[in-house]
Amino acid sequence: MSELAAFRSVDSLRAQVAKWKAAGLRVGLVPTMGALHDGHLSLVDNIRQHVDRVIVSIFVNPTQFAAHEDLDTYPRQEADDLTMLRALNSDGDKVHGVYLPTADEIYPAGFATQISMQGPALGLETDDRPHFFGGVALVVAKLLSQSQTDAAIFGEKDYQQLLVIRRMAQDLDLPVEIIGAPIIREADGLAMSSRNAYLNQAQRAIAGHLNVILQALARSTLPVAQAEQQAREALLAAGFDKVDYASLRDGDSLAPIDATTTHRRALIAARLGDTRLIDNMSA
Repeated sequence: MSELAAFRSVDSLRAQVAKWKAAGLRVGLVPTMGALHDGHLSLVDNIRQHVDRVIVSIFVNPTQFAAHEDLDTYPRQEADDLTMLRALNSDGDKVHGVYLPTADEIYPAGFATQISMQGPALGLETDDRPHFFGGVALVVAKLLSQSQTDAAIFGEKDYQQLLVIRRMAQDLDLPVEIIGAPIIREADGLAMSSRNAYLNQAQRAIAGHLNVILQALARSTLPVAQAEQQAREALLAAGFDKVDYASLRDGDSLAPIDATTTHRRALIAARLGDTRLIDNMSA
């Protein structure tokens, strides 16, 4: 088992990546906001099939949070995250470095650039969080530029985010492969998420219904509007406090379904108390 190198500056990170590339090795990035769980670890296993060296980044990105959202309370557990990554290497080298930048390393004094996304960024998450994908695209562009890796991986749980990042990388001609990884689920089907830790016992029991309702939406043969309304009603009946969306969209563009749609995607965002859960699947 090799030692897990920790990088806290762009210069140290780039120096190591340059050495690996000079040796003919392909390097991959797993961007995270920490509070690691098995879903994150599955991203490491997945990207390891595509690259020779893996870097995990841990950075809670302030530009994707609005003033009223949970930036201050978002779980930060660097020591536990590093322990988990080291344990992952106990049965073989899977993670070769971890990037732990400060906010000043990502957004130094005088930083004045924004990214405005359209296309797959329109609707769904941005109906409720119009700032969100601008912040996500900005931090991912920064991480890809800083790390200069050959590939980066993102989980399909955040399906709209995956399509936005692919669009951004393509539009900006970034020389990086964007890989999507399957959703990892709990035993009852709930998609793994750092925010699941916010749920109390009663809420956690209700959350287990989300995947069942999502499956019904994906398989529905009803007209789209009727299927979506049925899903919203089922979520509220199950005990969810609010439904942000229950939607069927074009699986390639996330545009509304029309005659050109070749495959559909079912997507849900619903709230239990202050906790917002999202999930999706092919329909």
